[in-house]
Amino acid sequence: MAETKYSMVKGWIRSKILDGTFAPNQKISSESDLMKQFDVSRHTVRIAIGELVSEGWLYTEQGAGTFVADRSAILPDTPAYQQKKIAIITTYISDYIFPSIIRGAEAEISKEGYQVSLFSTNNDHEHEKRILETILSQPFNGAIIEATKSASANPNISNYLNLEALGIPYVMINAYYDELDPVSVVVDDEKGGFLQTEHLIKLGHRHIAGFFKTDDMQGVKRMKGFIKAHRVYGIPINPKNIVTYHTDKKSSRPAEVLKMMLESSHEKLTGLVCYNDELVMKLLDVLRQKGMNVPEDISVVGFDNSFLAEVSEVKLTTIEHPKSELGKIAAKTVLEMIGRGKGCKQGTPVESVVFEPKVVLRNSTKGVAGE
Repeated sequence: MAETKYSMVKGWIRSKILDGTFAPNQKISSESDLMKQFDVSRHTVRIAIGELVSEGWLYTEQGAGTFVADRSAILPDTPAYQQKKIAIITTYISDYIFPSIIRGAEAEISKEGYQVSLFSTNNDHEHEKRILETILSQPFNGAIIEATKSASANPNISNYLNLEALGIPYVMINAYYDELDPVSVVVDDEKGGFLQTEHLIKLGHRHIAGFFKTDDMQGVKRMKGFIKAHRVYGIPINPKNIVTYHTDKKSSRPAEVLKMMLESSHEKLTGLVCYNDELVMKLLDVLRQKGMNVPEDISVVGFDNSFLAEVSEVKLTTIEHPKSELGKIAAKTVLEMIGRGKGCKQGTPVESVVFEPKVVLRNSTKGVAGE
């Protein structure tokens, strides 16, 4: 259904309030300016403004104009705010390790009588923006948020600052936006990448390729650990053996590059360090096509200790990810922040949590003769 003209005007004003362009008690664009901007009649503009006034977004002063309402002052007193709702925003909901994280958080939140609303950004900033606007528009008590493309500059920082301005606490999981310095619950990804690589080095491997998704901070840090392990053990790195890719290429680029690497005769790879277990499954297909056996011909290490680590014919050596426990701790943390906001508890600031990774040994790795 086509969007009506007045709803376009209304949506634009509302979006500008949510991203902080129009601050509380600031005068918004004049009716004449809005008429020109959207090529609409004064009647259309007035309908849009009238609805926003009735919904509590704006207020008018006779002869002075229309201004942005200070929602932070009225939000906690509204009946809807007492419904006790917490948002969980992840990059994906039904894929890979995310259901386990969500279950851990949801169980803890439900125990305290809160409703849970699930959202997925699909690792897309525009999706994230729309979700944040939903949370800012509705009276949520708090949020657990997985950062979207956390290694790149985020265009929605103003929305997060508005969450803070409205007193809506949030906890970031798996990664976070460094510029916000938020409370977070994460795994030590750099150490995890180090442990993956160190495991292979200690088994005698010297020609190791690393595959990392680098639009998320987890992948950047795991790559840092990969490089650090080589340096600590005095092993030179062939730059061609570091393969990076972004989310939109995760189903194609790593497999294509591995195929080319295996066809090259400049050196024989003996080990693969992978961004996560999901990637391992894709690379195993390439190895099968090339007639290579794991671990007899090549050793492979994953990350996350997901259900995939044990479902394939190759039982995967991988790095432990707390999954359900991470979700549980994130939930406890945001609940504590909500409690403090209501004056239930004061004292030391709420601390971020970093889980220590460890290697889970299975049979996808084996030693090679020293060189």
